[in-house]
Amino acid sequence: MPLNGKTLFITGASRGIGREIALRAARDGANIVIAAKSAEAHPKLPGTIHSVAAEVAAAGGKALAIQLDVRDEAAVKVAMAQAAEHFGGIDALINNAGAIKLVGIEKLDPKRFDLMFQINTRAVMVCSQAALPYLKLSKGHILSLSPPLNLDPKWFAGYAPYTTTKYGMSMLTLGMHEEFKKYGISVNALWPKTVIATAAIEFELGGQQAFKHARTPAIMADAAYAILNSLERSISGRLLIDEEILREQGQNEFAQYRFDPEGGNLMTDLFVD
Repeated sequence: MPLNGKTLFITGASRGIGREIALRAARDGANIVIAAKSAEAHPKLPGTIHSVAAEVAAAGGKALAIQLDVRDEAAVKVAMAQAAEHFGGIDALINNAGAIKLVGIEKLDPKRFDLMFQINTRAVMVCSQAALPYLKLSKGHILSLSPPLNLDPKWFAGYAPYTTTKYGMSMLTLGMHEEFKKYGISVNALWPKTVIATAAIEFELGGQQAFKHARTPAIMADAAYAILNSLERSISGRLLIDEEILREQGQNEFAQYRFDPEGGNLMTDLFVD
């Protein structure tokens, strides 16, 4: 259990992919910091920092639930210090929190763009800055959920604002890989090959009907697990796809990740050709 005793600070971990990464690491006996805004149940969005903390404990890990808005850099610094003090350090930061609105420039409310930029791009910088003193000590990992830099115009035509904020995360990943090389910190991005059955897909890509063509968050959790288990920057500076990194690790079977085994063809995710 290579993540036993390791501390993961996961933003947006109250549901979806962040929750799944937390539970996968908890099976090793990892310490999980569940940092998200959702402290109370939402009628349409199941999961809170407290419910995931209970699931982490049941899976064999140790949990610290922190209500956090990643747009607030002062709060991020406090949360990171609290996590490090509670568990004795931080071994990995997973920048999972995200905001999405698939609308073009003509009709997007600028406030919505501000929200996406702050939660997607800016939070990667803010959270990474705050985690850096602790990651220097652990020679740990920064993993951001962002895509490969695919400059095909089709990914800009309908929703350039969202694309810009997600690509910003990926560019920061490449920059931190080079900048933090001297500290021995591994920095990568991870993105799904197919759509994943999450609330974001439900509300932005056609409701639960899209789940018939989706995989579960478990494939992203297994891919993240593989990256976080890599040593001495053997995996760093890469904008990875979940299926590709798992194939590199020797896995060739993926049928178990289908949300609906009887569903139709899988739908390729945004930014993946």
